[in-house]
Amino acid sequence: MKRTMSVALLLALLLITGSAIAKDDASKPLIDVQERTLDNGLNLLMIEDHSAPIITYQVYYRVGSRHERPGITGMAHFFEHMMFRGTKKYGPGEYDSIVKAHGGTLNANTWYDRTMYYENISSEYLELIIHLEAERQANLNITEETFKPEQQVITEERRLRVDNDLFGSARELLSTHLFTASNYHWPVIGWMSDIQNYRLEDLKWFYKTYYAPNNATIVLTGDFDPDEAYELVKKYYGKMEAQEQPWESMSADVPQRGEKRISFRRPAQLPFLLAGYHIPAASHPDFPALEVAQKILASGESSRIYRSCVYDSQVARFAGGFLYELYHPGIFSFYIGVNQGRGMDEAEELLFATVDSLAATPPTEREIQKAKNQLEADFYSNLQTNSGKGSVIGEAVVTYKDGYKEVLQKLDKWNAVTAEDVQRVIKTYLVPSNRTTVIVEPDFELVPVDVSMGGDDQ
Repeated sequence: MKRTMSVALLLALLLITGSAIAKDDASKPLIDVQERTLDNGLNLLMIEDHSAPIITYQVYYRVGSRHERPGITGMAHFFEHMMFRGTKKYGPGEYDSIVKAHGGTLNANTWYDRTMYYENISSEYLELIIHLEAERQANLNITEETFKPEQQVITEERRLRVDNDLFGSARELLSTHLFTASNYHWPVIGWMSDIQNYRLEDLKWFYKTYYAPNNATIVLTGDFDPDEAYELVKKYYGKMEAQEQPWESMSADVPQRGEKRISFRRPAQLPFLLAGYHIPAASHPDFPALEVAQKILASGESSRIYRSCVYDSQVARFAGGFLYELYHPGIFSFYIGVNQGRGMDEAEELLFATVDSLAATPPTEREIQKAKNQLEADFYSNLQTNSGKGSVIGEAVVTYKDGYKEVLQKLDKWNAVTAEDVQRVIKTYLVPSNRTTVIVEPDFELVPVDVSMGGDDQ
């Protein structure tokens, strides 16, 4: 409750004053990051915060779905699960039990550009966490006995989150049709036929290559001594050997010359639309203006899309949009769920007309300032916790070409965005010829047909 109130108060203050938050000391960095690198290439980023005796330990590996290839799609996500299956020293599930027995929390997640693992725990257990993370980075137990059960878990997860989920299946269709040459073409969770046919030798190669120290960044935040932490990291990670990283084949998509439309029939209560536009990578100079545009168009119930499609016309039950912030060119996506008794044609026309309105009519000064305030409030709210600060820095390392130093410039970049910049990026990127549209049509008589190749688990 305390954190929620503080964020709300911060946003209210920004909206009232219409001005950016000033630093207490202009010479002091927004986040003081101490960086050290081991001889084997492991990168250690440390952010001290002695306000409470706790730490957050995050490990970012530069391996996501874009580092895969046909035949092994989904393998980065697969290892997110495998890393909890035990090592030479600890059995399956024992890692979780040790952390939780010491009062800690832990989890992991995978994205297009990276895989990340984290623990939040009392600072007195820093060495324990360093030991545990180093152990599973160096000595994961990859055998038929450990990977086959996880293979079954992942196939069921795919069925739950994609095959049997309306939004998940529509989002997969969008990305696979919007991207063609790009490695973002395949889903993060992978194709079912690939998941069911992983080979043990491929898994071992993937782990040895991408879980190497020179492909990892540790972000340590909280109550610790930097010199002591560095010595502990050297103690447990220092003997790991660097590995040559594969050449990354990242073909660029050719400019789209016309709208792609996909009609998708499946059991659903009401029609649903998901649309996406090609946009530049996170480090591109136009990205801050696109972030401001997203806030104006599609963020929250006061956004243009929500007001026009849900409140004013009542054509939709819900509507909005989001950005994919990626290392390579990504997606600006919009969605709308049609209301009972209204038609998809009407909803689609209104949604895209609202997007086009920002190109035809410049955003007001109030809209611009509100969007900047929201972005700034979101940014500062992340800095309230150890995990939030660590995520800001760690995600930037794997998403921006200049790493975390680039994300610390975002406040100035947002504040520099003008109404003309917003109109320009809308006219450049959010145009029909650059759009891919997926329309879900309800069909309760549709019977799913299993055309999978048949893995070892069938």
